[in-house]
Amino acid sequence: MWRRAAIAVMALLALPYGLALVYRFVPPPSTLMLWRYGQGLPVERVYVPLEQISPALVAAVVTSEDGGFCRHYGIDPGAIRDALRRAEERDDDVRGTSTITQQTAKNLFLWQGRSWIRKGLEAPLALWLTLVWPKDRVIEVYLNMVEWGDGIFGVEAAARHAFGLSAAALNTAQGALLAVALPNPRQRDARRPGVLHRRLAARLIARLQNGGANVQCVRRAR
Repeated sequence: MWRRAAIAVMALLALPYGLALVYRFVPPPSTLMLWRYGQGLPVERVYVPLEQISPALVAAVVTSEDGGFCRHYGIDPGAIRDALRRAEERDDDVRGTSTITQQTAKNLFLWQGRSWIRKGLEAPLALWLTLVWPKDRVIEVYLNMVEWGDGIFGVEAAARHAFGLSAAALNTAQGALLAVALPNPRQRDARRPGVLHRRLAARLIARLQNGGANVQCVRRAR
């Protein structure tokens, strides 16, 4: 019995690594989308390839969410050290350590919420995605899977909901409003941005005008 249980656990842990090879070529759902489907809740998502996503939006999201996206290999040790130091100083939880690749791994294979167990599973999955996917695929899947509101998944649905436009038609200002909504999409609505939301978007636009993050690894977004 224990042997069968151990084999079952090992197979369950290995499953995401096999699915990652399949998801390299097919549009994947997120675990949150699957949970909503199972609950009979609405899901709005239109998957679009990276060529049909505005480069301004890609640059805004990378600059806002993970400035080292083109530099690291799925995890950012420097950001983790800084977050651990800040957490120790404030006696608080570790925050702000997830790269876009880690968030992609979490959304594809794991659950929401904060826990050390999830973080422990997330890091090797992020390294595996970096090994078997090009950066283009990571950012494409992330932008098509991230939640931008209650039941609104992916940039195409978000752009239509917020601006009545396709993801390809977004300009820098619209991309910035969507990008800074990502940490808290249930509270920050790009369609009706509050004062703080607009202020954060303005700061992001200033960063983009000063060069922003390096997105040269995302070949189709140049």
